[in-house]
Amino acid sequence: MAKIEKSPDEWRKQLTPEQYRVAREKGTERPFTGDHQVSDAQGIYHCVCCNAPLFENEHKFDSGCGWPSFDRPLGMRCVEEHSDTSHGMRRNEVVCSRCDAHLGHVFPDGPPDTTGLRYCINSVSLEFHPDE
Repeated sequence: MAKIEKSPDEWRKQLTPEQYRVAREKGTERPFTGDHQVSDAQGIYHCVCCNAPLFENEHKFDSGCGWPSFDRPLGMRCVEEHSDTSHGMRRNEVVCSRCDAHLGHVFPDGPPDTTGLRYCINSVSLEFHPDE
């Protein structure tokens, strides 16, 4: 699958200022401010930039961290991980494999009865498609 590439102006026209700041400039939304808290609705979370399917609601859990948390992506090819040493920390950044949108980070402190991973994802980087 070919990467989607757009100029900063093209992304700005498509996204809200907050979506642009987080997804294109590697920002972070404030905890507990996002739209996608844990719910029972079934569906798929897509990339806000390119509409690629990324996470399934079935794999979402309440980690208490203030951001949507998933124990796995929809498929290993839908996201990429990159080393992130910003802010004096060592983390693994998670980006959309189709358009390189910043989604969040993955940590090894997820549910031990599943993958043991916590994909900590910014709500503004996602769009929920119910009943998918």
